[in-house]
Amino acid sequence: MNQVLCDGMPITPSKIVCVGRNYVEHIKELNNDVPEQMVLFVKPNSAISSVLMSHHQEPLHYEAELCFMVADGAFKAVGLGLDLTKRQLQSELKAKGLPWERAKAFDGSALFSEFVTIAQDSDKLSFTLHVDGALRQQGDIGLMIHKPDAIYKEISEFMTLNDGDIVMTGTPKGVGVINAEEVFTLQMQHNGGINIESRWQAQ
Repeated sequence: MNQVLCDGMPITPSKIVCVGRNYVEHIKELNNDVPEQMVLFVKPNSAISSVLMSHHQEPLHYEAELCFMVADGAFKAVGLGLDLTKRQLQSELKAKGLPWERAKAFDGSALFSEFVTIAQDSDKLSFTLHVDGALRQQGDIGLMIHKPDAIYKEISEFMTLNDGDIVMTGTPKGVGVINAEEVFTLQMQHNGGINIESRWQAQ
C-alpha cells in the first residue's frame, strides 16, 4: 500500500475522495456547466505516486489542489496535491455519460506534498503552482464553491472516511498538459508565509 507523510510520519490512506468542478473559473475554461450537486469521485490507494508522469497511454494534464487528511472524524491535516487526468479520455467518457475513473483513477494519478496539522485559521490557506518558474495556478478556500466543512459533511452522508484518507478539494483555472522535463513547484501560503513546498520533475 502506498503512503504519504503527515508531520513526518508515514500514513497509508485507504482512498482518495476528489471534488470536481469546485472553482467557477475552472468550470468555464473546460466549458462545463456549474453542477447542481457536489461532483465527487474516488481514486484508490494505488493512484498515489511520487513520480510525475507526462504520459500514460495518452498525454496527461495537471490539476493542482488543496488537500485534507482525515483523523478522528474531521479534517486534521492539510497538504497539496496534483490530480493527473487523461483529458481526451475524460472528454470521451463525459460525452457518453460514463464515469470518469478510467481517466482519473489510474495508477500514478495522484501526487502529494507532506501534510501538516491544520492551523486554527485554516480558512486563510492559499496555494500556487509554478511550472518552470511560471505561475500556472493559484487558489484559495474563498474561491471554492463548496468549502471544506461542507465537503466533509456531504461525503460522510454516504461514505465512511477513515483515518488517513485524503480529500482533494478541486482545482482552480490554469490546468494544462504536462511536458516531460518540466519542473512543477507547489506552494501553500498561510499568513503571508510559505509553509509547504513540493517539487517534481515530469518524466
